[in-house]
Amino acid sequence: MSTEAPTSMETETVASKTKLESNTLPPKPKFEPLKAHEMSDGRIQFRKVSVPPHRYSPLKKYWMDIYTPIYEQMKVDIRMNLQARKVELKTRSDTPDVSNLQKCADFVQAFMLGFDVPDAIALLRLDELYVESFEIKDVKTLRGEHLSRAIGRLSGKGGKTKFAIENATKTRIVIADTKIHILGSFANIKIARDSLCNLILGSPAGKVYSKLRQVTARLAERF
Repeated sequence: MSTEAPTSMETETVASKTKLESNTLPPKPKFEPLKAHEMSDGRIQFRKVSVPPHRYSPLKKYWMDIYTPIYEQMKVDIRMNLQARKVELKTRSDTPDVSNLQKCADFVQAFMLGFDVPDAIALLRLDELYVESFEIKDVKTLRGEHLSRAIGRLSGKGGKTKFAIENATKTRIVIADTKIHILGSFANIKIARDSLCNLILGSPAGKVYSKLRQVTARLAERF
């Protein structure tokens, strides 16, 4: 009796040990984050942005302001292809994030649309910024004098109306002939677009201002 008892105890302890070992999972592997060139299997990624004829001179003037943040901060190669008249961007082996390439392309594209460098550079810094474009004819079909008056209403005297909408909605607006480009966050673009559409449809500036005041006050309360 005395010899059998310890053997049964031993078998029980061994069984409980094996159960514990099977329940414990192996340690979680730790992988280093992939670099941009490793994500695409070592392939270099490219983006090309066309330069319209009227933005050629401003591009030459502000080239270093565009080049410096893209090359030094975003770690993306940039060059101007004079024959194709395109700005070419490509990833490097030390590019920290693959999304940097698209951000840089958006930044250059915003400059080509007519935004100033200090405004367009916000696209590199913030993720929730977008550029939305539409034409006056998308809102209302206008021709001749009526179209000219609509563009005048959008700008206001000395650009007063445009600046008022920009400051109230925290956006930037470019009116290039019949095309309108808005840079800002999703919600703010919507408010600015509604105000511009009302002006195109013939609303007086005073009515648009009062509506803007109400909407921006509501937005301020929400945040």
